[in-house]
Amino acid sequence: MHSLRPTTACHGELSSVSSPFQDADGPQPPKLLKAHAEIVANLRLLQDSNQPLVLSFNGRNQRFQSFIVEVDSDNGRLVLDELVPNDGERFLKNGEQYAVQAFHDGVRIAWECNRATQITDKGSSRCYIAPLPLEISYYQRRSAYRAPLKQSDVVEIELAGNKLRKALNGGLQDISATGCKLKIKGDVSESLQSGQVYEKFTAKLPFGAITTAVELRHISYDEKLDTTIVGARFYRMEGLIQRNIERFVYQLQREARRFESESFL
Repeated sequence: MHSLRPTTACHGELSSVSSPFQDADGPQPPKLLKAHAEIVANLRLLQDSNQPLVLSFNGRNQRFQSFIVEVDSDNGRLVLDELVPNDGERFLKNGEQYAVQAFHDGVRIAWECNRATQITDKGSSRCYIAPLPLEISYYQRRSAYRAPLKQSDVVEIELAGNKLRKALNGGLQDISATGCKLKIKGDVSESLQSGQVYEKFTAKLPFGAITTAVELRHISYDEKLDTTIVGARFYRMEGLIQRNIERFVYQLQREARRFESESFL
């Protein structure tokens, strides 16, 4: 783990939070949903968006993937697709209890099944009929999904404004619809000020560069990497720029989901 040295400008803010980059995009308290309508609505959201489910049986390390085929609200049933790998079916035959989790737009939706799941066929496909959960955990870890960039996803940035003598160049580390984290080579922490608005932030996204103002929230220097890490919030964005950022975040999110799905195959 690399040590992060906060700058003097933001030291007062950092002392009151547990993470140097915790802000309005930070973790939100998990909710336990028990209303039937809420449970059905969230399960149908997973079904409609074709989100993979991850099943884990109590006391077993192996995980299995499935999808929601049908949400039968009237009969209180949930129809799941065949498990991948399918040798997990023997645990269902044994009546073993299992937990389910899935992710949608940065929200973790999870529940447990402690009742029998029926194994059947729907057409030519294997499927499982489980009772609707009586409660689900809804954990919105961020108010806006923040997508990390892989090393292969190089997005160059430039930070400029009236408060800077010269523009600073670097790269994007992660991004959400409301803000981003930047990495700038060297120690430029003395040139920047937490809470200051910089009028010209440019990011060279794959489908074209965007330019908007940003408000810096947190600034830290990583001595081991010789890199300044900057947390920023987009400031008074134009509609077109906001849509382009949301498009890019969604693209990264889809790639992350695909990678997560493939890791279970």
